[in-house]
Amino acid sequence: MSDHFAALPRLAADLAPSMIQLRRDLHRYPEVGWLEQASTRRVAGVLRAGGLNPTVREEGTGLVVEVGSGGPVVGFRADLDALPIHEEGDTPYRSEVPGVMHACGHDVHTAIAAGIALAADRLGDLPGTIRFIFQPAEEQIPGGATILTEEGVHEDLASIIAFHVDPSLAPGKVGLRKGGITGASDRFVVTLSGPGGHTSRPHQTVDLIYVAGRVISQLPLLIKHGLDPRETVAVVFGRVNGGSAENVVPTTVELGGTIRLFDLELWRTMPKLLEQVVTDLARPLGAGVEISYHRGSPPVVNHDGIISAIGTAAQRVLGDDKVTETHQSLGSEDFAWYLEHIPGALIRLGSALPDRDVDLHSAAFDVDERCIETGITVGLAALLELMDRAG
Repeated sequence: MSDHFAALPRLAADLAPSMIQLRRDLHRYPEVGWLEQASTRRVAGVLRAGGLNPTVREEGTGLVVEVGSGGPVVGFRADLDALPIHEEGDTPYRSEVPGVMHACGHDVHTAIAAGIALAADRLGDLPGTIRFIFQPAEEQIPGGATILTEEGVHEDLASIIAFHVDPSLAPGKVGLRKGGITGASDRFVVTLSGPGGHTSRPHQTVDLIYVAGRVISQLPLLIKHGLDPRETVAVVFGRVNGGSAENVVPTTVELGGTIRLFDLELWRTMPKLLEQVVTDLARPLGAGVEISYHRGSPPVVNHDGIISAIGTAAQRVLGDDKVTETHQSLGSEDFAWYLEHIPGALIRLGSALPDRDVDLHSAAFDVDERCIETGITVGLAALLELMDRAG
């Protein structure tokens, strides 16, 4: 194992230029979820040119490749899809697809995964097998992870890890956290109904605008009222539709919003809690209530033992000063679906630009590409440590 770890920086440095080129190719021709055929072909071509034998999904979106032999088997997830955002950057590799760009770093994750796979193959004599999952449609609801786990891509894995670029963390560093690291993000639509009528006779109607105001103003507080005050729950409305004239009380009003939280058990019971609170608010005022609740991904809850192994490996190849504790985020990540079946962890990878402050999902988003070499080094070190501990 010590010889393996000693070889990692050199392997990563050798592969980094070609993986940066792969990242730029993917960035230049981005594809949204379930349409990543060209991206899949590009990645498969790089892996085959390196002597590997990837298996492309029947639909042509997403692929899997294994390196090594025997057990234990550990996994690495990368995501392929881009976002429906028009890029505002002016780099030579800016998106050439109008209205679509890699604004969340999935091109980086994919390039790193390909680099780790090629480095692992060159390393040889692995203490097990690494399965690389290049997943489509991370940004969709339901996400690609739900489909791939239904297909059994996670079966036989002892553990699984993934990266997410972090534009608030300097390149060369990684951020780790035990427990919840990203939140669940569910969507809901509340439809309020009543007989409608003239605004001059509100006593003969159900004033749905008033009822909607009550739900909007009180629901976030009442959801939290029966919970441990240390729980983080964010209920935010993003859409209100109702009414067509100033002097007409409408017959329906729709309210749409999101609920974000970290606790896995609370996430499982939230639909029932939301329905109870909205009903208690609206029914006494005479309004009918219908709720459509759309689950997103559960929260990502990192496994303590997996984080411990990653931390040991990262400190070994980067040094203690490059490994830091990271923050929680209420953004969601469909990597959580793998963790419903097997232990794993999401790692934050420093990608901050030296001269610009840009956030994820921004039309100006970009990364410091030095993070790719760091990702290859730390990713393979962590996978080796996980295989060693599982074995």
